[in-house]
Amino acid sequence: MDRDERPWGRFEVLTKGDGFQVKRITVIPGGRLSLQRHQHRAERWVVASGQAVVTRDDEIHRLETGGMIEIPLHAVHRLENEADIDLEIIEVQLGSILREDDIERLEDVYGRD
Repeated sequence: MDRDERPWGRFEVLTKGDGFQVKRITVIPGGRLSLQRHQHRAERWVVASGQAVVTRDDEIHRLETGGMIEIPLHAVHRLENEADIDLEIIEVQLGSILREDDIERLEDVYGRD
């Protein structure tokens, strides 16, 4: 498995194929991904364990274990963990470009561009 450590936690690529990729994302307590959008992919997130706070455009969603949300192409979004235990998300990416360089960061608490 492909594993990548980030300031907010980590992700692992579970499987990938033509036009799709599946990741397991772990967000540590207090962790917050950048406010971002993608030009070439949509995403679906399922909360495997923990509680997620999801920003999608102008809406805030609070998801418990088993909750799911779709992030359409071009939607401004962020994933956060306000709880005191790890948040585990299964992410399904669908699109023509699934690389990390399809992230347009709009705001990032870790100072990344």
